[in-house]
Amino acid sequence: MQTITTPSGEKLVVIPLEQYEALLDAADIAAAGKVSARVRSGEEELVPASVVAELVAGGNPVRIWRRHRGLTARTLASKAGISPAFLSEIETGRKEGSVSALKRLAGALNVDLDDLV
Repeated sequence: MQTITTPSGEKLVVIPLEQYEALLDAADIAAAGKVSARVRSGEEELVPASVVAELVAGGNPVRIWRRHRGLTARTLASKAGISPAFLSEIETGRKEGSVSALKRLAGALNVDLDDLV
């Protein structure tokens, strides 16, 4: 990065084109109201800022990701190989859920286990 001062006193910054393009991409993402999140495949996914806000506010991550993925509780429970009643208990906080169940839920939701705990 290089700083240049014009004759009128205006300060300018010279940065590599790659950094400039990365800044433009970040600005576009921010303007779209989306936030980057890592998903199970290790790649990044853009999720609405409202999803991130719900997670930060302490909402149940299983329920938030299920709704974001457009899944019913019954469908998610089936994909994860758990009962709908057990999923309901996890989503309402009555039960924490075993590591095994949470791993299966993470796989069905295509998120990292860390995103659910």
